[in-house]
Formats: sequence, C-alpha cells, structure tokens
Amino acid sequence: MSTYEKRLKRIQDAIDLKESDRVPWAPFCQGYLAYHAGYSMKDIVYDMDKARHAFAKFVTDYNPDMLLQIANNNVGMGPVWEQLGMKNLAWAGGPDHRVDDDSIHQFLEYPLLNEEEMEEFCTDFSGWLITKGFSRVAALFEGMEQWKFNRINPTFNGLTNVISTLSTPESKKMIRKFWEIEELIQKRKGKLKEIENMVENMGYPVLDKGGAAVPFDRYSDIYRGTLDSLTDLYDNEDIILSYCRQNLKIMKEMIREQGKFLKGQWVFIALHKGMDGFMSDEQYAKYYWKDLLEVIEEIVACDMVPYIFTEGKYDSRLEYLKEVPKGKTVIHIEDCNMKEVKRILGNTACIEGGFPSYLLEHGTKEEVINTCKYLIDNCASGGGYIFSTDGGMDRAKPELLEAAMDTVLTYGSK
Repeated sequence: MSTYEKRLKRIQDAIDLKESDRVPWAPFCQGYLAYHAGYSMKDIVYDMDKARHAFAKFVTDYNPDMLLQIANNNVGMGPVWEQLGMKNLAWAGGPDHRVDDDSIHQFLEYPLLNEEEMEEFCTDFSGWLITKGFSRVAALFEGMEQWKFNRINPTFNGLTNVISTLSTPESKKMIRKFWEIEELIQKRKGKLKEIENMVENMGYPVLDKGGAAVPFDRYSDIYRGTLDSLTDLYDNEDIILSYCRQNLKIMKEMIREQGKFLKGQWVFIALHKGMDGFMSDEQYAKYYWKDLLEVIEEIVACDMVPYIFTEGKYDSRLEYLKEVPKGKTVIHIEDCNMKEVKRILGNTACIEGGFPSYLLEHGTKEEVINTCKYLIDNCASGGGYIFSTDGGMDRAKPELLEAAMDTVLTYGSK
C-alpha cells in the first residue's frame, strides 16, 4: 500500500467510524500557507506559481493526511476580482487597499435586496438579479441595469429590442470584458488543477472539492444581510420560506451535477447562521435544519461526503446533527464542548476540529501538547475523529505547529 493509499484509508476509516493505525492529521493552513513559504497573502492571491510552491512546502514540512481547502485560499483570484470590480470583497493587493497585504480576504456584508423590492424579488427574480443584484456586487455589471428584458415579448420586435440592448457601446464593452475574464478564470482553473495533481502525486489526498450551502444562509449572506434577515424571520416569513423552497430545489440540482464527476469527494457546507443563539430552536428547525438535512441527504445519495463546517458555538444544535446518515458525513467543530460532541455524535458522524488555532500563535508548547492529548483522549476512542484546527492558523509559530504534529503522530497512534 502506497503512502497516499495509507493516508486515504486513514481518512476513510474515520468517516466509517472505525479506528485506524492512528488519528488522521489535517490542519487548516489558510494564511500560514503563504507565510510559511516566505510569501504574503497578496503574493499567492496574484501569483499561482508562488501558490504552487507554498502548497508544496506546506505538505512537505507538515505531512498532513489530507490537504484541506485548497480552493478556499482563493489563490490566483486577485486579477479576476480586480477585473470584476468586486464591491463586497476586500483582498490582499486589491486596488482600494482595504486590507493589508498579509490579510486573508474579507467579505463585506450589506443588503443587496431592499425592503421595497421584495415583491419584484419573488415574482421576477431573474429580472431583479440582472437589473439590480449583479451590479450591487460588481462594478463591471453596472451596464446590466438598463437590460429591461422583463418588458420584452418573444416577437420580432421583441427580438430586435434584445439585439439593440446587447449592442449598446456599454453592453459591448462589458461583454468583451467578460471574454477577457473568462480566459483568466480558465487559466486559473488549469493551474489550480495542476496544484491539486501535484499535491496528490506527492502522496497527499485532496478531497474537499465540492460545495453546497444552506438556503437560509444564501438568503442571509447574499441578499438581506445578517440584521435584516433576522428581522425577516418575524416580518417576512413568507418571503424567506418561498426563497428557501426554490433555492433548495436549485441546490439539489447543483449537487447532482457535482455528483457526476466528484464521486467519493467531500462537499463543503459552511454553516454561517446556524450557531447557538442566532435563532430559537423552533426557528432553527423550521428555517435552517430542515433544508440542511435535505442538502446532506442529497449529497450522500450522490455518493459524496457532506463536509459540514459548523461556525461559532454549536452545542445546542448537536442533537439535530444526530439525524445525519450514519457513517457518511464529516462534521467540523469550531467551538463546542468536545466531550459532548463525541458523546452525542460519536456513533453517527466523523467529527473533526476542535483544536483552538490561537494556541498555535499565542500558547506555549506545553499547552499545545496537552490540548492535543485532551482531544485525542476524548474524541479518538472507537474511531471517527480527524484532528484539525478549529479554523485557519494564519500566524502560527512553526515550533508550536510542529509540537502539535508530533503529538498527533505519536500520541494519536495505536
């Protein structure tokens, strides 16, 4: 059995809730990926060759059993974001310098959907998206604000109006820019695939290649923002339920499409608005969990692995997570009582995470080692545990990360 196969088996044993030769080791690299290789975040956001070197150095130096979140580091995306004129994103090297060159990207949340547009949003979603939604997140799409296709009928005159609309100087300029950006996107995709292949050829599995989302998170993150979506739980319940119903259908279609070429791969689902206290239990069950469970079940039905990434405290939601298909999912934990996580979910799902990444920057070697041992003692028994940090470890101290690695590889062995 090759080293790659041993690592892959270790991960699969954890998903299957079986003990393996040792606890799988899979830290989140995030910004540390760049800094460890001597680069800034700006370097890897704009230069795929530097990103390639950074990935190679990270896996060589830290020997993870799998490399998590290659795509979510957004390597090489800087030129694309610049050309689009992104308004709701700040990134290292961006033209407005809203974050410094060593920062990971920052999502700037604001409502795209205004209260007075609710009816249009529900009855003419495509029209709203074209004339309002796109231009509110990207300057390049501002030319679409005049594309009033909802006023056009499928007649000869209507067709000529479509042609005229798409042939204005503004539209022509925008469409030409689309073609330029598509070339950048395809070039970036090719280089990202080369990085994935390089990492796997070096013996390290790359599994989390798919993506999905909870419909309510889409509604809150993209369209209404956190505060307005909270108000909508009381004032616009029908709007939320209508959107979530339609988006769930679309999400399942997207999952089935991914299932055609990602068999056995992980599908990443970030749970942005499901944490303790954001909703009551009744609201969580009605607006969030019901749809999330259907998304999870669809992923499993398509022979992929749901990678459920809880964000924030999730102690009060653990009983819901018990309903996921047994031995088919990976649940990442950021902030929970890990003993309780193991007690409640240990016979149902593979659990991952729980190690406070701040210890790798601000802790002592003794604290790091003791915390690793605590997690292994309380989560690894019987299998079903992957050691990982609770989130990104941007400014980790190399000596502390090495202490964590050595502890997992030795103390976490049978």
